[in-house]
Amino acid sequence: MEELTIQQVAVLTGLSVHTLRYYERNGLLAPVNRAANGHRRYSATDIARIKFLTRLRTTGMPIRQMQQFADLYRQKPEAIAERRLILEAHKHEVKQRICELNHNLEAIQKKIQHYNELEKNL
Repeated sequence: MEELTIQQVAVLTGLSVHTLRYYERNGLLAPVNRAANGHRRYSATDIARIKFLTRLRTTGMPIRQMQQFADLYRQKPEAIAERRLILEAHKHEVKQRICELNHNLEAIQKKIQHYNELEKNL
């Protein structure tokens, strides 16, 4: 895969150019390679990391925790267990939220069913 510009990566990932720069500026991404003209050039590895960061963010991982994970990845590649523990803790939180959402969804479905029955009796 050829290297992509920041605009191409924004389209590909659904993130804004501003967010991509924010991720790099705040240590979520390693500094991205630059072309001779100084423009960012994203590799397939960069894009894979961006997609994973997006998954973490979408599932509610706080930016500080994402930074901690990224720092470990870059500064201590041997700290696999520490990175795994961060992900396991996040997985637990995501599962808890899914359970809460399912519980709330059941309540909504019951209310819809109740309203359907009321409408039938009109």
